[in-house]
Amino acid sequence: MEHTHTRNMSFPTTGKVGDSSIGIEMDSMRMSTRQGLDSHRLLRGGRPPYTNSLTSREMESLTAICDTFLPSIESYCQGNESLHTFYRTSASMAGTPEYLGGYISSRLKHPALWLLRLAMWFLSTWYGTFVICGIGSLSTQFPYFQRFSQVLQHKREEIALSWSISSFFLYRMLFKAFKFLTLLFFFTQVNEKNENPSWEALGYKGPDPDFIRTPQDQIEVETEAEATHFGPLYKAIINTENPRYVISEALRKAGFPVSIRRQHLGKRTRASYPTIQCDAVVVGSGSGGGVVAGVLAKSGYKVLVLEKGNYYARDNLSLLEGPTMDQMYEGGGLLATKDLGVVVLAGSAVGGGSAVNWSASIRTPAHVTAEWCNKYELELFESKTYKQAMDVVCERMGVQSAIHEESLNNAVLRRGCLELGYPIKDIPRNSPPDHYCGWCCFGCKDGRKKGTHETWLVDLADSGKGVIIPSCKAVKVLHERRKGRKRNKATGVVFEIGNEWEKGVYVVESKVTVVACGTLGTPVLLKRSGLKNANIGKHLHLHPTVMAWGYFPETPGRWPGEEKKSYEGGIMTAMSTVVANFNTSGYGAVIQTPALHPGMFSVVTPWVSSMDIKERMSRFSRTAHIFSLARDKGEGQVNSQRSLSYQLDASDEENLKKGMEKMLRILAAAGAEEIGTHHCKGDRLNVKQVSSHEFERFVKEVSRKVLRDLSTPICSAHQLGSCRMGVDPKQSAVNQSGETWEVEGLYVTDASVFPTALGVNPMVTVQAIAYCTAQSILEVLARKKTG
Repeated sequence: MEHTHTRNMSFPTTGKVGDSSIGIEMDSMRMSTRQGLDSHRLLRGGRPPYTNSLTSREMESLTAICDTFLPSIESYCQGNESLHTFYRTSASMAGTPEYLGGYISSRLKHPALWLLRLAMWFLSTWYGTFVICGIGSLSTQFPYFQRFSQVLQHKREEIALSWSISSFFLYRMLFKAFKFLTLLFFFTQVNEKNENPSWEALGYKGPDPDFIRTPQDQIEVETEAEATHFGPLYKAIINTENPRYVISEALRKAGFPVSIRRQHLGKRTRASYPTIQCDAVVVGSGSGGGVVAGVLAKSGYKVLVLEKGNYYARDNLSLLEGPTMDQMYEGGGLLATKDLGVVVLAGSAVGGGSAVNWSASIRTPAHVTAEWCNKYELELFESKTYKQAMDVVCERMGVQSAIHEESLNNAVLRRGCLELGYPIKDIPRNSPPDHYCGWCCFGCKDGRKKGTHETWLVDLADSGKGVIIPSCKAVKVLHERRKGRKRNKATGVVFEIGNEWEKGVYVVESKVTVVACGTLGTPVLLKRSGLKNANIGKHLHLHPTVMAWGYFPETPGRWPGEEKKSYEGGIMTAMSTVVANFNTSGYGAVIQTPALHPGMFSVVTPWVSSMDIKERMSRFSRTAHIFSLARDKGEGQVNSQRSLSYQLDASDEENLKKGMEKMLRILAAAGAEEIGTHHCKGDRLNVKQVSSHEFERFVKEVSRKVLRDLSTPICSAHQLGSCRMGVDPKQSAVNQSGETWEVEGLYVTDASVFPTALGVNPMVTVQAIAYCTAQSILEVLARKKTG
């Protein structure tokens, strides 16, 4: 089981390195009140750093590396003390190496971790430094050879920059990893007051100022108010911090029989395990699992939901970037493909991706449903049933397109497109018109963004027929061959709960089993359960995105408004289809806007020198971003939940290049003083100081080279297709009803069933497919009931 941690830091005034549920019953909730308060305080700041097991040699190198990217710089920021302090503060002064060292040794999981640690050890020796860094690491004085920490700062910066543009991909991987980790931790770690002293210099407020509450204020609640504090799901959540007997009793009171029975779980001998009985077990609570769970429970069936992530009710959110990524994102927000070519963001909490996504609720495009029906022979997608399913899920989420006020990013996109005559349209969202919140990627503070934890799972809780077990791990799906059947029959799920009391294995016996662990998790669970279909884990699509930026200095009376900050306001309200090819092949790119708080902003921002990165970060609050998202033909593979491979298709690269060119033009047309890309060489252009000829040359040159050798960060917030739907088991993993070809009664209901990439935000499509699958499951359960 993974445990979450808050990134804490201290900012010494000297130049020295910093020192290194909730139960089903209200009674059960009050039993754990004190523990909940302590946990809440740790969530909001004050948690000890990760256990750091790096050697002194590794830490010496890591400290030098962190200070290479973020050293102390003597600045001349007259009259701006916060900016002066920001430039003067190095990564080691902030304690970043200590916390990063703990994270690397205790939490980071990636196939390239060995490379990181090997490099740190080599850099702690003179011979290793010479091998990795070359003649640039040599001193002019005997004995000439030096350890990396002994190399002068400007020389270390030159070495790091050479890694970023090296023709040897391992050097580029090293640069990306060290830059990513150093900048992310520096700009997201917080002190005991949930503050980061660099934020003031960046013009960043930290968590939403309208949402700051003290832990004591939040814990002193009674009866009706408790429902608000613990969230609308409080009646259905099983507190997994309790001992096994308390958990079992809570399940019995909720109407789920629990008995201790001897089971044979693939081991040589039988053992006794708590065995829970229900009609349906659903693994995952996001847009797929949440819909199925809500529909089945509302129809009167006993539904048990298993969720790897925790439950974060509205008032228990921190709205802090570092802690939230740690707690509500897969891999702590540090998930990437094996070659570090694509940074992957995936939700991991009750509500799944719908708890942290950007509200966009776009129906399945007509050209996609036509392709899935005609080319892949999936008649469902051109049927009246599917159209009705989209209507139902959009109504349940309150999807609408009205906007009272737009954010800086969206206003820039809209104004630029209108100036150039590019198509621009409103994005339907599962939030009201006045939902002007830029923190929804960290959870919705008031529940007005209608993720599954505010809709379908509430239906489950209100029905009295379902429970949710958070913070547990689904080990495998149980299935057996029965006499007279050609394939195995799903019989339930084995899962684990680990807490301070014990680590326990539980067995769920169910009539149907639903797997909705997401595109990254579902194939891993199916393979671990013994399924052999060759398509499981294959055909992974990532909707790759590249970004462009424009700087809009605060000038009174100048559009788009001096008071707006880049991180405030609705995350997505506008979209351009100028290179989407919706009327032809459907394989192009849409242009939208991202949510970038300081940590992720720093990760995608080019690093060409320590002075340059600090100057770019100081303009954070007035740097607008837009991105181009490709409907990719390229595919990848899920080897494990932390090991992904992916390769862009040549047509995807071309579409992203076209998108980049359009984005740069949009930003300039919107009035940006300076525009640029995230290419590792830091390409940028002051629009106001160049001729039209120079502008055209810049746009064409940087668009052409943007993806060469993965030299620009590619991000993915949508993962699709790793267990795709089809009509032939040789070409797909599940049938049109969402049932696996190999195991009867085992269904998959998440984005992994997409036959191809979608090309737009997938939440409505996932929910609509899940709703249709739920109707098929209801028919099966009805037959079992009458039979």
